[in-house]
Amino acid sequence: MDNPLARYYELKETQKLIEEELNLLRNELLEAYAEAGKAEAGKYQLTINHQERREYNDDKVFNALPDASLWRLMSRADTGKIASLLKLNVVQEQWLTGTYELRKVPVVRVQKR
Repeated sequence: MDNPLARYYELKETQKLIEEELNLLRNELLEAYAEAGKAEAGKYQLTINHQERREYNDDKVFNALPDASLWRLMSRADTGKIASLLKLNVVQEQWLTGTYELRKVPVVRVQKR
């Protein structure tokens, strides 16, 4: 194909379709195997693990910070930014106590043996 814009558009549309189908399959797998956490089918193996993710509350984080200028570094309670500021010791873990809820997110992994 000579037109890179057209090719890019086609690929993005294909990507959307693939992501939708993956999401449907992921939900089916979670419904069918969530309790077991594992399954095998032929040469494929399914593992379902849970990760804990923090969901921060903007107001609580803002009020927990000792200096309002720290809030400007975040601009909102973005988990990635907060994790980076924690690693750099710009923000202390104890300041954030009570500002987030832990949410368990299932992680689906299918491997070929």
